[in-house]
Amino acid sequence: MALEQFSDVIQRCQALPEESYSSEDHSVFSIAGRSCIEEGNSVQVLSIVLDEKNQDIVRCMGWNLLPPLIQILLKKEDKNRPHCLAIFNHLLETCRPKELLIGLLEQLEQDDPDTIAESLHLLLNPLQKVLLCLGSRKASSLGMTLSSVLDQVAKLPLPHTKEQEEDDVFSLCRCCTDLLVCVRPFVQEARQNLLNNRELSENTDGRTGGQDREKEDELRTELLKFCMKTLRHPLLEVQLQDPDTLPLSPLRNFATEILHTLSAIGEPLPRLVYQPLLKKKQVSGFLEEEVRYPKESLASLAHLVFVHHLAADTFPNVFSPVFCLRCNMEHICLLLSRTEQSKIQKALELYEKSLMRVEDGSLPADLMEIKTFLTVPQSLVKVMTICPRHDLRTRGLKVFQMSIDKFNTEAKYHFFQYMLKTSNHSGIEGYIIKNIKNQIDVALQPSHSNTWFEGVHLLPLLHKALSLPDGPETDLLQYLDRVMESLNLLRYLVIRDKVTENQTGIWTELYKIEDTFMKPLRVGLNMSRAHYERELHNTKETKSKAKEESGLSVTVGDEKLPNMTSESQIQALHSALHTFDMIESVLVRIEELTEVKENI
Repeated sequence: MALEQFSDVIQRCQALPEESYSSEDHSVFSIAGRSCIEEGNSVQVLSIVLDEKNQDIVRCMGWNLLPPLIQILLKKEDKNRPHCLAIFNHLLETCRPKELLIGLLEQLEQDDPDTIAESLHLLLNPLQKVLLCLGSRKASSLGMTLSSVLDQVAKLPLPHTKEQEEDDVFSLCRCCTDLLVCVRPFVQEARQNLLNNRELSENTDGRTGGQDREKEDELRTELLKFCMKTLRHPLLEVQLQDPDTLPLSPLRNFATEILHTLSAIGEPLPRLVYQPLLKKKQVSGFLEEEVRYPKESLASLAHLVFVHHLAADTFPNVFSPVFCLRCNMEHICLLLSRTEQSKIQKALELYEKSLMRVEDGSLPADLMEIKTFLTVPQSLVKVMTICPRHDLRTRGLKVFQMSIDKFNTEAKYHFFQYMLKTSNHSGIEGYIIKNIKNQIDVALQPSHSNTWFEGVHLLPLLHKALSLPDGPETDLLQYLDRVMESLNLLRYLVIRDKVTENQTGIWTELYKIEDTFMKPLRVGLNMSRAHYERELHNTKETKSKAKEESGLSVTVGDEKLPNMTSESQIQALHSALHTFDMIESVLVRIEELTEVKENI
């Protein structure tokens, strides 16, 4: 029935000019033709489509046959596939490019990852042919096509291991490779246009213009959008393998080609990486930066260049490591502000690589006036304290210390002040105080004297470090890390700095420190010990009444202990009391040392 209807509409339209085809003719051709292919009559359809008398009909309406053809072509074992492939190829040669483009893009939309990969593999080459047939009018169509393709690529799972990329278990690598082949002629055209325009500009004293130039700029713009989108996904999301791990990496090759594409279309990589600073200087030519140059894309680009060293040969050596660090801090700050662990990892990698090129002790204090040099440490604190992944917390601490090492003494001093004021985390504050102790130790070494970690400058920092956040009411368990490092610092000072030399000023300030730190700490210890001893006594009494039940609510470090057995509560309370004993032992030792030295 469908074959008869298809033959009838073909015969009827043979005698008519193209403009006389009715909407009913289009509808019957589409419905009957699709049914013929679905019912297995592809041989008859092929014969009709190839008939010379029917070429005007095919040119006008043939693109409607694409859906069933593509569905069969995706099924490689279908017996009708060879005939359907012949019909498909003839349609590509005969039908109007714009209609073919619409038909192909409609069939590109899939949801199943396996089907997506096969669909892209099948349709990218035909899409390239159709786009090339559009001539100088293809820029917007190319942009629409690449956007649709990348939306499909974004649905594919990412490989997370060397083996997954090597075996291409999710077909992402093949899709990226096919995409590079598809876009290559358009990149070559844009590059040639750019070279021609430069040559023409030189020969005509810069007088170029007209519609051709606008179309060429449109082509470059669409390719730029494509590159920026690929930098965000998949390249910002996936972890590239090092050449030593995977010598032949399709994804690394894809990233390299994207960077080469940017250079080919007149977007120098150094300018893109350093744009955050250039924009602040209001360099001309950066229109609609947020749209043309998305910040995440530029951060991904910086990571590819500085961490994976892709296209690194395009970067001039005149840029100092400090300048590179300043630029990359913008990208690092952005990536650290995201919640995705892959982006946090790339931020840490980029920060580490940027710092490695800087000499220890070389970063000046005026960098503290740049916002990113303050916001990045704050973000690192969040990574070190609340990131679920242990490896990222550990790496965050490593990079944090590395950043401290790169500052000169004045910068370290101001950085420590800032972190003690803003970190609001006992562990981080304790770590900063430990760094302060290390810097004082360096300053007290022979011939290493400096004005920031001894004498008058040091005293405000010491008062910040040797203090209790809430006075005697400070929760000593919650602030244990800070309290212990403060005590260790004070013990070090009274042992290392002689009363007669008083290089750090500790002995002239000791009476103040006793009033603001040691005495409140003694009061806090007594209060805390009394509270926990009372809780321990009550818990033991409760245990004797109901062995495995507890009606008490015990609080440790500002947090209520969860429901637990009496034995567990008793153990936790003993642990707290042991902690108070440890704090007191150090405090007593400091009191003994100060009493002895003051009496000398």
